[in-house]
Amino acid sequence: MRLTRAAVLARAKAAALDGVRRLNCCANLLFLSLPAQISICRDLPNIEVITFSVNGISDLEPLNQCQNLSELYLRKNNITSLNELFYLKNLPRLRVLWLSENPCCGSDPHRYRMTVLRNLPSLQKLDNQAVTEEELSQALVDGEEITAPPARRSVENGCPESTESSAAESTTETESELLNFSLEETNKIREELGMKPVPRDKFSSFSPRETDCNRKKRNNVLNAILLLMKELDAEGLEIVQQTVGRRLQAFRKKELQEE
Repeated sequence: MRLTRAAVLARAKAAALDGVRRLNCCANLLFLSLPAQISICRDLPNIEVITFSVNGISDLEPLNQCQNLSELYLRKNNITSLNELFYLKNLPRLRVLWLSENPCCGSDPHRYRMTVLRNLPSLQKLDNQAVTEEELSQALVDGEEITAPPARRSVENGCPESTESSAAESTTETESELLNFSLEETNKIREELGMKPVPRDKFSSFSPRETDCNRKKRNNVLNAILLLMKELDAEGLEIVQQTVGRRLQAFRKKELQEE
């Protein structure tokens, strides 16, 4: 899923992209690990506040042209490397950043905060906590300076291009390992919904074999759904459970008809 021009204008209630000042796409399932997912941000020259929390965003490169951006909310995404901060270093008006609950935060909160502040010293608030002068001074000692963007593999149509290393990796990953991984992810969601797990002997017919690219897309969707489910109350979870139940019944009915 990518953020389109029409979706931005509708959410911002604006007539043109240069009139968009605030954009809220919280929990919008922007799960693809591609610049294309938020590429529309390159066409938002006057944007001041962006909320992309609870999605699957992993690439911040499209934000580096948002020169008027002052507040950026990215909590609970899929940002794996603090090198993504490279794309925010030249945003002169950025004062508020919420980046917590991303993989890049790691297991050392002090190192994480110091690294962010060393590279974005103009921040006044990080992860809903005010930045102090003492922290900015300490960041020069304890923080890691980021001088280059993260390395990426080329992508096309959502799938990483085949490389020698990826081919070697794929040959070592057996069909049995793929099946076990998909079964685990499927049953994780079913457990969240209070449903019985799918037995292994029935899983191959329940979930057809996927290409490596499709499997990765599917797992991104599953991860995004699991993140969103944690935000739901009991009533919301009941609605999800009912919807999933109807979908499963439809799939089973289709399988019986095909047999």
